[in-house]
Amino acid sequence: MNVWSMRDFTPIVRQMKRRYDIRVRRWRRSMSGCAWRVYYHDGRGINWIESPRPKTPISLSIFLHEVGHHAIGFKTYKRRCEEEYHVWLWALDQMRKLGVEPDAKVRRRFEASMQYAVDKAVRRGVRGLPQPLKRYASRRAA
Repeated sequence: MNVWSMRDFTPIVRQMKRRYDIRVRRWRRSMSGCAWRVYYHDGRGINWIESPRPKTPISLSIFLHEVGHHAIGFKTYKRRCEEEYHVWLWALDQMRKLGVEPDAKVRRRFEASMQYAVDKAVRRGVRGLPQPLKRYASRRAA
């Protein structure tokens, strides 16, 4: 085990929840996450996420990725795969700023997640895939 797998990421969680006004609906046992915003008739909005509790660099990256959807905004990018790309870049940048270098597992997760998102977009007939995302398209989907 490396040093980071033993680190307490609680201060990072508190900081991100406060900064982006996020509520955690539940901590997932799986290495998956979800982010959404609920709007009420009175104009209020609540930012929600689900993710694994950050205990290792990979679970921290998934948590930050879900926070990133709120930090960047859901309607900032036209294509979902493009949003995923920029949210991952944001999450990896945040990790570095917080003193946690993304390890090989985190980088593999980023690559796999992007390949999945781009292949899904291609299957659904996306047009004009931005240049940075073309490298993630598999030969099967292209």
